[in-house]
Amino acid sequence: MAEQHAHAAEHDDHDHKPHGWRRWVYATNHKDIGTMYLIFACTMFFIGGAMAMVIRLELFKPGMQFVDPQFFNSMTTMHALMMIFGAVMPAWTGLANWMIPLQVGAPDMALPRLNNFSFWILPFAFTLLLSSLFVPGGAPAGGWTMYPPLVLQNGASFPMLIFSIHLMGASSILGAINVVVTIMNLRAPGMTLLRMPLFVWTWLITAYLLIAVMPVLAGAVTMLLTDHFFGTTFFTAAGGGDPVMFQHIFWFFGHPEVYILILPAFGIVSEIIPTFSRKPLFGYEAMVYATASIAFLSFIVWAHHMFTVGMPLAAQLFFMLSTMLIAIPTGVKVFNWTTTMFRGSLTFEPPMLFAIAFLFLFSIGGFSGLMLAIVPADYQYQDTYFVVAHFHYVLVPGAIFGIMAGVYYWLPKWVGNMYDQTLAKWHFWLSTIFVNVLFFPQHFLGLAGMPRRIPDYAVQFTDWNMVSSIGGFGFGLAQLLFPYLIWKCVKSGERVVGNKAWEGAHGLEWELPSPAPYHSWGTPPSETMIARGAAH
Repeated sequence: MAEQHAHAAEHDDHDHKPHGWRRWVYATNHKDIGTMYLIFACTMFFIGGAMAMVIRLELFKPGMQFVDPQFFNSMTTMHALMMIFGAVMPAWTGLANWMIPLQVGAPDMALPRLNNFSFWILPFAFTLLLSSLFVPGGAPAGGWTMYPPLVLQNGASFPMLIFSIHLMGASSILGAINVVVTIMNLRAPGMTLLRMPLFVWTWLITAYLLIAVMPVLAGAVTMLLTDHFFGTTFFTAAGGGDPVMFQHIFWFFGHPEVYILILPAFGIVSEIIPTFSRKPLFGYEAMVYATASIAFLSFIVWAHHMFTVGMPLAAQLFFMLSTMLIAIPTGVKVFNWTTTMFRGSLTFEPPMLFAIAFLFLFSIGGFSGLMLAIVPADYQYQDTYFVVAHFHYVLVPGAIFGIMAGVYYWLPKWVGNMYDQTLAKWHFWLSTIFVNVLFFPQHFLGLAGMPRRIPDYAVQFTDWNMVSSIGGFGFGLAQLLFPYLIWKCVKSGERVVGNKAWEGAHGLEWELPSPAPYHSWGTPPSETMIARGAAH
């Protein structure tokens, strides 16, 4: 205990924060940059959510009600780009910035100026993308996957789309390099790789995935750009190109990207479940190897998105079997989380509620993914609402619930105040009920044959679309509780007593005072602290 107080006192003397706008514009402190990433992600989450509300409003009844088909297609395209590149990825980077130095005993991220640069690229990228709504021809409407030849028919928004994607990719690569260098070079002495928290491990693996695949996306969209403006014919059949080649290149990026969006959530759930079960994580090393296996397999399954393009039978069999193989390491994770809870002293605070919902609902997304892996069945599901239901079960109660669980878990450490847990539980229950009302009926619509990305539909799909839209409006409104709750916590939350906000919490971040000092771990943590904080 004396060790902790000495550490706190050492930092209280020179906890000098810059003031005013310069603190944020010139920020090099990992906590400030993490905060900016999280605020940016929350803003994009609500902008992307508003676009989803336009989609669900139009689909509430058959017939064209509110928007024309071109604008509807722009909304589906922009909603996906906003949510993936604007909300989920920056939120994970914000959590990485905040937590990785605290968890590995580092004084800051390894490359603080690069950190500042990688954040400030994003507002410009998304301003550019959003401003495409106001150019002749409207925003991009070729789907977020940007398949040619459709995407090449966009108007003035096309180069804006390509340039903004390049900027987002550059930001992701720089952020990932920073994470790798920080974890590899700035870990406290005694913090061996197999003592690192699971959140740090999942982010390390995610960072390698980002560095590997973001340049592939950059290459694909650059080829689109040259097809459009410089007379190349990479993807133009009339000139000897092949639009299916774009799908291969895109999905070689796109499938690892799915794991980039979800792996950090695995890490957060692996932090939260042991804390509120009051037990060490079951099978820590198995979890690390399972995460690495998922990352490796993600590179050899990309064409399962393309079973209907006319692949040779041998390729279909290979991609079907390799896709089904991913279920094994994922199953290891689900088994280990469940076993950690088995006979534990469970309590159900908001982070634990979100973690348990993640466990159940992400598993539904996983099972429907296995269904989609089976080639003959995929011929039926392809491009229907069944696919929409599948990936939203993975990304909403998966990635987004994981982010919310992480914020609810660490917010008291960040600000030194406890939030209103009753209100947080309301946020949880409303979100969980409405996310199922929103997405579960889409499985039925897909199995009945409703195509995705259409603004109008046959009358037999009306009832489930109405249910889905009601779920969408309910889910969207419930999210307004989240920023209100955080604002209320910062302004007037009850002070956290001691270092630990949660009984049973483990890890180096809980050895620091609450709120975490502006400069932490100026002196590396001791071997005793590291041993005490180890999750296993």
